Amino acid sequence: MTPDVRVLRGAPDDVELAALVAGIAAGRRPEDALTGERDRARREAAARRRWRDGAQALSDPLAPGPDAWRWSAR
Repeated sequence: MTPDVRVLRGAPDDVELAALVAGIAAGRRPEDALTGERDRARREAAARRRWRDGAQALSDPLAPGPDAWRWSAR
């Protein structure tokens, strides 16, 4: 198993390392927490739904914007 975070340069003291871990933990979403198999299946279903919803916007027809004529000259 590889660590998620590595110190590439320098030697952080305990306070700096604690601040780094606290920042990473604060930035994580609650649904990213390591939990059971049922929660994993639910997260995967949500990820597939987000992927599908994002791809739907890509298949919508294109419509020119208000400055399309100006941007077409660039």
